[in-house]
Order: sequence, then structure tokens, then C-alpha cells
Amino acid sequence: MNEKGSISTEILVVLVVILLIIGITAKFSEITLDKLATSTENENIELLLSQSADNLINNPGTPNWEKYLAGTPGLAISNENEAIIPNSISYDKFLILGKNYRKLVDKNLFDSKIKTSMEVIPKESSISSVKIGSPDDGKNVYSVNRMVKCDFYKKYVVKDFQTKGKCNHNHKDGYSCNYFKIYRNYLRSNDYYLLIDKDSADNLKWCMDNTRIKLPVVESVTSNKIYLNNRINLEFPIVDFSSIMFIHFNKKDVKALLVSVPKDFDKSKLDYDYFRTNNCEFILKGWY
Repeated sequence: MNEKGSISTEILVVLVVILLIIGITAKFSEITLDKLATSTENENIELLLSQSADNLINNPGTPNWEKYLAGTPGLAISNENEAIIPNSISYDKFLILGKNYRKLVDKNLFDSKIKTSMEVIPKESSISSVKIGSPDDGKNVYSVNRMVKCDFYKKYVVKDFQTKGKCNHNHKDGYSCNYFKIYRNYLRSNDYYLLIDKDSADNLKWCMDNTRIKLPVVESVTSNKIYLNNRINLEFPIVDFSSIMFIHFNKKDVKALLVSVPKDFDKSKLDYDYFRTNNCEFILKGWY
């Protein structure tokens, strides 16, 4: 081989090497860009989930969104003065959101770009967690967690016996007493129960009376759920349509609630923990 041919071969080898280097560099750059794009997308999803979770638990949403199923949803509780309670979840709103999840969450909040789910997990409580949204079927599932307060069925509480009320027998320390006004027609649409925390029922006695009864019958608490409608009805004067009823427990600050629920209320949920505000973990998950 002459000198000219040797130089041509060397140039060809150099060109091949250069092309290989360019190809490897381009592939590496492509992989790096893909990783950067994926990383950016993941960060965006996590940021979106974090912002959405904070908005949901600190905002009651567009007025009446839960009634008209339109606008921006929010889960925060508003108290009787319409002040927003931060880091809170209204159980009623949560259930409504679950029934219309695709429209109100996937479409309205996330523009159908990702699938999501939400879960409320009560802490230090006997009641089960509640989950709404899509099943977690994505390969890359991201989640954010927040500690919140959830009211569950607290709206049905008439009296809390850890809050002192009037007593027609002038019971002092060592008793938990309270009173409520009842109309006869209420008993047609509502069921009244005493719900007692399971750890408070031991050696607990109670009685119910009104201003006409001087010596009420004192009974031992044998159940954490006491139905009252039949007892209340017997205490009504024949000519009156309303009455003031008094309930007495023989312990101070007893964990007991008087609740009034609709006739069609799920009786399996008649548990003390369901009718108090619970500390819960709120989990919002998202994937694509």
C-alpha cells in the first residue's frame, strides 16, 4: 500500500471514531434530557399535589359547590360564625366529592392530566379510614400527607356531656348533667341516642327525667348505644307538644353524647368516635 492509501485509511478510521463519539454523545444527551424532563415532570406533579392538598384543607371552596356540583371544591370546615377552620375536612363535603370525583377533582382541579385519590385515616379512633377517587394503578404514584381535623357526624350532636349544662337536681361534682328541648313531632323524623365512649361505660349509671318527674329511675349503662325515642315519648304531658328533658350521669366529665340522627341513618355508624372531631391523616395521591 502506498503512502497516499495509508493516509486515506487513517482519515477514514478517524472519521468513524468521530462519528461514534458524536453518536454516543447525542444518545447520552438524549438520555440526560429525558431524565431532566422526567425529573421536572415529577417535581411539577409533586408541587401540584402539595398545592392542591393545602387548598382543599384550608378552603371551603366555591360557595355551594357541593349543592350544584360546579366550581372549585374545598373541604375546609366553616364554623357557626362562618370562619374557616384551617387544616380541616368536612366529612359531608368529602363524601360529596367522592360521588362526583371525576368531574370535580380529575377534571376541575387537574384538567384530566393525572389520576388521583384521597384518603382520610383517623388516628386514635376505632373508626375505619375512608378513601375516594381512582384505584392506585399507575407506575409512578406520588403522594402528599397532611394532618387535619375531620368532623365526621358531629353535626348530629345535640349535647356533649363533657360540657356542663343545667341540672334540675342540682347535682354538683361527680356528675355530668345536661338538658335539651324536644318537640313531639321530632320523634317522627329523628332517632335520639346516647352514645358512650367504650372506655367510659364501666360502673356508669344514668337517668333521664323532666320537670314533672321527681324520682327518675337510675339505670346501669349496659350498652355504648342507648335508644331514647320510646323513653322520651313516655315523658310527654298529654296536652303538651314539647318538653325539657334532663339526662344525668354519675361520673364527672363522662365521654357521652346525645345525638339526633335521621330515621334512615346507617345504624352501624352509631359509635361515639363517629360523632366527635377526630385527628386524621389526609393523603392525596397522583399518578399518570
